[in-house]
Amino acid sequence: MIKFLYFFPILFLACKSSDTGVTSLSKDFNEFKVLDSKYLDKDQIFGDLLDEVISFRESGNLKDLILEKSIPEIQEAIASGQFSYRDLTLFYLKRIYKYDRENKKSLNSVISINPSVLKQADAADEDLAFFKENGVEIVYHTLRGMPILLKDNINTIDMPTTAGAAVLIGNQTTQDATIVNNLKQEGAVILGKANLSEWAYFFCGDCPSGYSAVGGQTLNPYGRRSLDAGGSSSGSGVAVAVNFAVAAIGTETSGSILSPSSQNSVVGYKPSIEALSGSGIIPISSYLDTPGPMTKNVIDNAILSQALGVPFELIDRSGDHNLENATVKGVRFGVWTSFKENPLYAQALTDLEKEGAVLIELDDTRPQLDGFLKLLNLDMKRDLPAYFTSQSPAQYRGWDVKTVMDLNKKDSIRSMPYGQSLFQGIIDEPSMTDAEFREFKTAITARAQEYFDKFIKTHDLNGFISINNYTAGVAAVAFFPAMTVPMGYDDKGEPYGLTFIAPNQKDRLLFQWAAVYEKMTQHRVIPQDYKN
Repeated sequence: MIKFLYFFPILFLACKSSDTGVTSLSKDFNEFKVLDSKYLDKDQIFGDLLDEVISFRESGNLKDLILEKSIPEIQEAIASGQFSYRDLTLFYLKRIYKYDRENKKSLNSVISINPSVLKQADAADEDLAFFKENGVEIVYHTLRGMPILLKDNINTIDMPTTAGAAVLIGNQTTQDATIVNNLKQEGAVILGKANLSEWAYFFCGDCPSGYSAVGGQTLNPYGRRSLDAGGSSSGSGVAVAVNFAVAAIGTETSGSILSPSSQNSVVGYKPSIEALSGSGIIPISSYLDTPGPMTKNVIDNAILSQALGVPFELIDRSGDHNLENATVKGVRFGVWTSFKENPLYAQALTDLEKEGAVLIELDDTRPQLDGFLKLLNLDMKRDLPAYFTSQSPAQYRGWDVKTVMDLNKKDSIRSMPYGQSLFQGIIDEPSMTDAEFREFKTAITARAQEYFDKFIKTHDLNGFISINNYTAGVAAVAFFPAMTVPMGYDDKGEPYGLTFIAPNQKDRLLFQWAAVYEKMTQHRVIPQDYKN
């Protein structure tokens, strides 16, 4: 879930960002050690569904009714009888088969397909028939029947949970993660698992973002051989960008929803800590980890957030999905002076000012948050064995970071081609007592909160505006929620995101601000090579 950034120059940068926040790779993917998975092939991913997926033929204007459409628009089309949930699911499966692997446009964004996905879609169709027969009004703002991809560090009984690691291919759990159970309770269709940066980008220090041993190298559809896909929820961002699913779930410790969302021109939301349960998710840090939705638009993000279990009071003005009347008039935002060198950011600020926002320029001082890597090392040293003990199958009982490292060494060329230096750092990190560690965490969070609070109090701010994941680290440690929304594309076609940051537990403001900006700009465009 790691994506280090602008405010943490002492740490490695997950997208190989420079100190100016630039995330382009500027290199040919032929330089990478691994491109395609050595553990999966295209047909294997689809299993028993393969024949039906291959034989599926779109009828009428199905593509026009689904591609780039919002959840309410899709639900309305299904309710009016233009297609079924099964058709919708097969449409996405066929796109994955067509584009995702073993061709000149392959993206390697999907690791596995749920073998029960069509059964779940059929169940949604049966529910729809029931509602129609009983004259109950169809509610378009629902997740029922919507195919959703899960990042492959999120447990579900439908598929193994690998975190992209070869040693976890057999991690078939017997319980869904809490958020997956919530999705199923809402009638969502679990389409499959998305690729990720292995172990949520806390494994190999020199590997490219989007790489995992199981899934191969995830590629950015806006520039397959030139642009970073973002880490660590890379597959989730790419899959949403090219319409492989209605939406996807990512996870974040520090920037791993914000980064791939920005890099792939989608809306990503990192909730306040503890707004969503992390139970059943392979951890880095139980202190900072959170799942979150990645969608094509803000309204879908609000719908998915509510289904995941974000408390209603945190999205109370978007929970009813009435975002049409949202406004930024009189809202006071802190903006960083140096970021205005990005012309897309400068234009976004101009656009918001026209809508009545008040912008306060902030100096570019950096908070001193020494010890952030230590926090992650110590948390994962404790939290990963706890996951293996309580939330994985019996064969993983007693595993820890050293166990994983030792097993990887038995087949290092396939399982760890870029090494495992970050895992070694976890082992080498000196321990603290429980009391010392609590005090350490409290202190680093206090410093991050003081950084934001100083600006809030001095300038009477409501929130902050950043770019991509540039300010994600300090926001993560401060427990501040964030949402990124497409901000446009530079002259090379690279996507950027405008990132709103709100005080802890003020998540509802993010939906309002992002909805206003999205409505007036409509920057998102599906990647050119994936429009058909």
